[in-house]
Amino acid sequence: MTHPTGSLPAAYFEALYAADPDPWRFRDSAYEAAKYAATLAALERPRYGRVLEVGCSIGVLTKQLAGRCDSLLAIDGSARAIASARRHCGPLPGLTLAQREVPRQWPRARYDLILFSEVLYYLDEADLARVAALTRRDLAPGGEVLLVHWTGTTDYPLSGDAAAEGLIGALAGVMPAVRQERAEHYRLDLLRRPG
Repeated sequence: MTHPTGSLPAAYFEALYAADPDPWRFRDSAYEAAKYAATLAALERPRYGRVLEVGCSIGVLTKQLAGRCDSLLAIDGSARAIASARRHCGPLPGLTLAQREVPRQWPRARYDLILFSEVLYYLDEADLARVAALTRRDLAPGGEVLLVHWTGTTDYPLSGDAAAEGLIGALAGVMPAVRQERAEHYRLDLLRRPG
């Protein structure tokens, strides 16, 4: 299988959502529902201040996560996905949805939690390194980074394992992994910056 050599552009995702508004069956998949439950259960605090969700897609996890955040900025490179997320989530206190491509349009702020769910393997190694540097710069002391990625075969620039291990390795001296789990089809890694 030939993998793309560069990060996948927003146009790739626009085409997917144009063909199917829920291309990964986020709304009705039992696998996704169980993974979302595990994702939320892995978060160590009952509530977070400022949160960044990178790659929010159509907002299914976003809507569940918003209730645990004072402020949640959920971003995705696809305008179609963001429009769908707005319809799905409706007006929720503290939630902002925005079309942004990472790392080029990373929203600078101080975050208590940064969530990367099923998104880092769309990046090439250079952009993954940029994301690591931005995460290092913007995660607050005591803050957490949660990674959740499919571990099966992909036709993306990176595998789920390569993406997760790449970010974990780049951040190891600053925010070590404090929880690592593998389910049948995905892995979950929680990093924490000492505070």
